[in-house]
Amino acid sequence: MSGITLKNLNKTYPNGFLSVKNVSLSIEDGEFVTFHGPSGCGKSTILRMIGGLEEITSGEIYLGDVLLNEVLPRDRRLSMAFQNYALYPGLNVYENIGLGLTLRDFPRNIIDSRVQSAAEFLQIPDILNKKIRSITEAQKQKTALARAIVCHPKVFLVDEDFSKGNARRRAEMLRDVLRINQELKLTTLYITNDYQEAINLKKKIIFMKDGEIIPAEEYEV
Repeated sequence: MSGITLKNLNKTYPNGFLSVKNVSLSIEDGEFVTFHGPSGCGKSTILRMIGGLEEITSGEIYLGDVLLNEVLPRDRRLSMAFQNYALYPGLNVYENIGLGLTLRDFPRNIIDSRVQSAAEFLQIPDILNKKIRSITEAQKQKTALARAIVCHPKVFLVDEDFSKGNARRRAEMLRDVLRINQELKLTTLYITNDYQEAINLKKKIIFMKDGEIIPAEEYEV
């Protein structure tokens, strides 16, 4: 099972700022969940704690029945798409997509099969031999998404800034992310500041304010 469970999750920074306040939440296997709230409300911090990029002050995070608190980020069976694509300009698209598998010493035939499959899914097989510096921003976005799915993760975490603020690319990114959720059956957590976008997705929405989850009827746009 690849659902996510948060139990009494808290994050306090060294300066005393309480970013996440006693958050408890259950996300079902294969579910698409949108986190919505103003900047600084704690939604990105939650995703970063799930991904292992932020230390947990207190509380527990489970993937299925596995406690993630002490599990290293690379061992969490998660993929993350955050603001920076983190692509390597000196490598071509194929090498960027397969880098995680290469670093884990996967056999060459497995790497090739998975990279080709991910590229076909994101409709970029024709650019696999191109250097990152020579492809468009839209193609870089798809390359980063292909890299995220090539390791066969159980959960996909997507921050709102992944689309770099371009409306057309954002729409394309959302279509791709929804396909990943629906066709690959990946539990997906998506962050947005845009209330209308959150509503239009017609998925489960977690409303947040000042580090806490609040009922939908109490949320003020």
